[in-house]
Amino acid sequence: MATSQQCFENPPTLSSECGAGTLDELGGLKTYFTGPQDSSRAILLISDIFGYESPNLRKHADKVAAAGFLVVVPDFFHGDPFRPQMDRESWKKAHDTDKGYEDAKVVIAALRSKGVTSIGAAGFCWGGVVVVKLARSDDIQAAVVLHPGRINEDDVNDVKIPTAILGAEIDNASPPEQLKHFGKILSAKSEFDSYVKIFPGVSHGWSVRYNLDDEQAVKSAEEAHADMLNWFTRHVK
Repeated sequence: MATSQQCFENPPTLSSECGAGTLDELGGLKTYFTGPQDSSRAILLISDIFGYESPNLRKHADKVAAAGFLVVVPDFFHGDPFRPQMDRESWKKAHDTDKGYEDAKVVIAALRSKGVTSIGAAGFCWGGVVVVKLARSDDIQAAVVLHPGRINEDDVNDVKIPTAILGAEIDNASPPEQLKHFGKILSAKSEFDSYVKIFPGVSHGWSVRYNLDDEQAVKSAEEAHADMLNWFTRHVK
């Protein structure tokens, strides 16, 4: 997977105990669960390279769950999220997005076996690339892609479901011009809804790796979270 320097900036302080939810296994992966366990509507959140123990990510999962969705945040890195002291290239080879996509399909099948009938998926950076791959089929009903890593245009051409792309003005991995180009590809597909929104003054990773003491950063992240929830409320029924 191609990444940029920005993918590795502002690492969160991970915590296995953060969030209001619980930990269990889903599709063979350790997973953070939050929201009504008997809901027929589920949202799959796929993290950036820093993994599923990010406090901001779990806080976001809890907010989505409060709207009535079962939200699952699996550990796609099998206990091996990226840490600043690691060799980047070795880590990327061990955790490529194609493997993430295969793992995600198993997670989705496990949700279906629990009685879930409608699924949305949102991905951040690394996870955004995985979600675009998922959006090429009807395995999920809606997708939200937030400041993704470098997306393959062929994957965008094959998207088949309602897809929203939320990008940053300052992003070397997925520059605004490229995301707007992808938006044109998607908007030409009249059979489903799509849109691209570029957030001004923010950088790659802003929706999960924001500083809680930065009022403007928190505001931009919360706006992105609201856009995501609105998209799922419309399309995951």
